[in-house]
Amino acid sequence: MVRLIEQYGNQTVVSVSDKTRVQLEQNMPEAFVLFKTLPSQERNVYLALTNHSSVAEVHALYGEYDLIVRISAKDSKTLSGMLMSEFRQIEGIKDTQTLIAVDY
Repeated sequence: MVRLIEQYGNQTVVSVSDKTRVQLEQNMPEAFVLFKTLPSQERNVYLALTNHSSVAEVHALYGEYDLIVRISAKDSKTLSGMLMSEFRQIEGIKDTQTLIAVDY
């Protein structure tokens, strides 16, 4: 349930129930991105990713990749743009592998 709380001119404050919030989030495209970083750049890339508004989680890894990130966007076009341009701007990224989540 979405409920109007207050309205200030052209700004509206609403309350969203947990059930509705989960339903809305489930309809948003989501992806997991594996990052390889340049030597000694793991922390800088980690911090840059944690400050990105579409990043839900960032975790450091041991193994072939240095970081894994869970991201979501309002639609697939926004998700694609974020993957193709915004993340490529972050200094210290050597390589990425993107896994797009699907529903069954």
